[in-house]
This record gives sequence, structure tokens and C-alpha cells, in this order.
Amino acid sequence: METMRWENGALVLLDQTGLPARAEYITCRDCAAVAEAIRSLRVRGAPAIGAAAAYGLVLGVKQARPRDRAEFFAALEETARQLAATRPTAVNLTWALRRLQERLRSAAADGPAELSELLLQEAHAIYREDLEANRRMGRFGRELVPPGARILTHCNAGALATAGYGTALGVIRAAQEEGKNVSVYADETRPLLQGARLTAWELMQEGIPVTLITDNMAGYLMARGMVDLVIVGADRIAANGDVANKIGTYGVAVLAKEHGLPFYVAAPVSTIDFSLASGAEIPIEERAPEEVTHLYGRPVAAPGVRVWNPAFDVTPARLVTAIITDRGVVRPPCREGLAKLVGE
Repeated sequence: METMRWENGALVLLDQTGLPARAEYITCRDCAAVAEAIRSLRVRGAPAIGAAAAYGLVLGVKQARPRDRAEFFAALEETARQLAATRPTAVNLTWALRRLQERLRSAAADGPAELSELLLQEAHAIYREDLEANRRMGRFGRELVPPGARILTHCNAGALATAGYGTALGVIRAAQEEGKNVSVYADETRPLLQGARLTAWELMQEGIPVTLITDNMAGYLMARGMVDLVIVGADRIAANGDVANKIGTYGVAVLAKEHGLPFYVAAPVSTIDFSLASGAEIPIEERAPEEVTHLYGRPVAAPGVRVWNPAFDVTPARLVTAIITDRGVVRPPCREGLAKLVGE
């Protein structure tokens, strides 16, 4: 299924909050609708929200109806500010917005109509390039997956989290397409169950064997010798290779280290933030207490209990076996490897 598409001048998004029970699409005709979809996790996953934000920028400028170049850039900056405020951790969001702004500032076009068309074409390019990058990641990553591998993954880093194909699940798909007959254990990923609702559903659609486990079963799974490697996605990677990903990833990485299992991270180069020296500088989003105290609107905790609900955690580079990108595989020392990858 398509995560998103541009249709008749609007952004059409698969509403992931309804999966797996309902596969429904929503149509976003303005920037506010796109911002709400990102904030409420109707669209989620670092690459996917980057692509969605790019289209949201197109819609915001269109809605402003700029009459000249000055008004166009004023609308561009204000819309980008609104979209950037939706979720702070995933760097692809601000990366996409910054890329669009820089592309337009360097354009020779002067009139709002011409600039708007260039903006839309660049948004299309971000969407298209993400899909291509995911397939390249899959080709690089499948070389690390032995035949018959039993793979543990956490949260959802599949087609639903990207323009298509996926990052961590893209590697798994590529290995399966090569005939390696892999199987997957999917952590349920509390508190919003992206593993149970999304990853398990995606893999079942693909016909890839998947077993769902609760998050606190991962250690025992490894102790029993039932898993061969771990592959996860990322929302932001610092210059030294520290990785921010869905809350619970750090615990899985510690367990993998204890049990001598490879721990791989799959993410496009756009997820690397060279402006941050280490993971200590990555902003971590904290979300509403109700995500922990309620499940599908029903209370599952004592009324009035205090809640801490960080959406992400940071896995130190020392726990990462390799980072699989769309330009190649980086092994420790990650700082040097990542810089060399992009010519920094």
C-alpha cells in the first residue's frame, strides 16, 4: 500500500493510526492538515515525515497566494517554521524543509507561479529519491544477512515509515527477495504498538514469516538462541554514530551486545545530523501521558498516576555493529566512516 501520494493538488496519506483494523486514506489540502497528520502520527517514520513535510510546504505556500517573490519567501519561511515544530527528533523533517528552501533561494525563477512549480518538483524529487535510497539500502544490507537468519526488529521501519520499501524492513525484504528465507521477530513496541500494529501487518502482507513478541521478551529470546541479528531504523544519527530511534531500542542494543549478536541500524544519509557531535545533543520528543495510561481510549493505569513518556532513546555508537545507508555500510569507528561517506 502507498504511504502517500500527490493527487489533484493535495497530499493523500494512509492514516496509520487506523492500522491494521482500517486502511483508510486522508486528504490534506493545506499545511495545517499535514502538520496535524505528522503530529498525531497519521504519518510517521523519519523519511516519511520528511517527504510529507515537503508536500506540506508546497500546500502552505499555495494557500498563502503570494503576489511576488518577497511574499513567496515570507510564506515559505512561515510554513517551514510551522512544520518544523511538529516533531523535534526526526532530522529528516528539518532536512527536507531546509533542502526545499535552499533550492528555491538558488533558483533563477522570479514569479510566484514559477517558484511554486519548482517547489513542487523538488518535493517530488525528495519522495522519489527516498524510495530509490531505500532500495539501495536493501541491496547493501542484504549482504549482512545470512541465509535462514532469524531477525529481531523494533518499532516500524518499513514501507509505512518511508516513501516505500523501508529501511530496516527494506533490508529484510531485499534478503528475502534474494532467496535467503529469513524470518522476523517483531517487538510490539509500547506504548503505541507500532511493531504489533504496523510491522507485523507489513510483513504478513509480504509473506515474510513474522512472530510478534512483547518488548520484555527480547532478552529471553536471545538467551534461548532464537535470534541471529537485530536490524532497526533511526530517526537521527549524530556525527559520532550515536543513534536516536523509538524508545526501547537502546535496551535491545544492550541485550544484543550481552548475547554477542550483531546490531545493525538502517537509515538514509539524510538521517545523519553532522551538526551534532554526539547523541547527547539530540532533542528527544516527549509525548502525551495518555499514550501510556490509555489503550484505544480505555484506561489501563491508575487514574492520576505520573507518567514519563519519551518517544525515543539514544543508542551509543559503541553498541552499533554497523550502519547501513544508501551509500554503503559504515562500521566503527563510525565518526570517520560517516564523514568519509559524505565527503565531510
